[in-house]
Amino acid sequence: MRILLIAGGWSSEREVSLSGARGIEKALCALGHDVTRFDPARSMDGLLEAAATHEFAFINLHGSPGEDGLVQAMLETAGCPYQGAGPAGSFLALNKAVAKQIFSRCGLPTPPWIFLPAMPEPGWQPSLGYPLFVKSNTGGSSLGLSRVDDAAMLHEAMQAIFDTGDEVIIEPSVEGVEVTCGILGNAPLPPVLIQPESGAGFFDYTAKYTPGAAREICPAPIPDEITHEVQRMALEAHMALGLSGYSRADFIYAPDGGLHLLEVNTLPGMTPTSLLPQEAAAVGYTFEDLIAELIRLGQDAALQRRRTAAAATGITS
Repeated sequence: MRILLIAGGWSSEREVSLSGARGIEKALCALGHDVTRFDPARSMDGLLEAAATHEFAFINLHGSPGEDGLVQAMLETAGCPYQGAGPAGSFLALNKAVAKQIFSRCGLPTPPWIFLPAMPEPGWQPSLGYPLFVKSNTGGSSLGLSRVDDAAMLHEAMQAIFDTGDEVIIEPSVEGVEVTCGILGNAPLPPVLIQPESGAGFFDYTAKYTPGAAREICPAPIPDEITHEVQRMALEAHMALGLSGYSRADFIYAPDGGLHLLEVNTLPGMTPTSLLPQEAAAVGYTFEDLIAELIRLGQDAALQRRRTAAAATGITS
């Protein structure tokens, strides 16, 4: 099959995207596919034409474009199937403040938050108590993530994010350990427990991408009832956002046994040692198996879209 591997882009996560694409390309070639690399940062104007000459697109973009649904919408325009969530679900999940509204509406516990589209007036103070986490509202890979303990640190952390052109979301620091859970198809995978070894004390960018900076234990050594609850919540969040194919939900597991849903990733990291591939490996998928399954799910989703469109126009397929 002729597959367009879309990676790179212009977000702050460009290098993460390119790194993951190398392993994906190797797996695609091992599966017998003919792979063409496409970097939107180099030729975005050529994406529709490239998609029209390929049978499938494998997206490995982080941030915008890619996680915002733009590339998915363009691929659908070109009639090219792809893996993962569609345009609407991608857009909703990328925006943390919007996704948290959806989680709350569905009864999924998520930490309280403050959304700021611009720097507040001098003297402004958050209604949440310190310490706080300051995040980029649409960024990923923990880039721009800061833990702040006072107003001076808060202002500096917010300004750093606003300087990138993004909005800010502020959450309280919730005590506990990080647990993440992937969804493949409509089935939850075994969760991963994350224990950062770095001085940051949380799963920041350095802990994510520096070898040995964090322990990732899969399946997570947590009680069975907590595992089941993490999996239930991950699947419910996946469905609430209208996602398909796969996703990965991140949680804080508190000492009192409570779970706090932080966010859902629609294009999770896809190096062979990334979190979701580790979870898939725990239930018997090799990395190549996982790539093949994502392609199958993407083809099924494209077929369903065609049938839905045909039904809407009264055309049978």
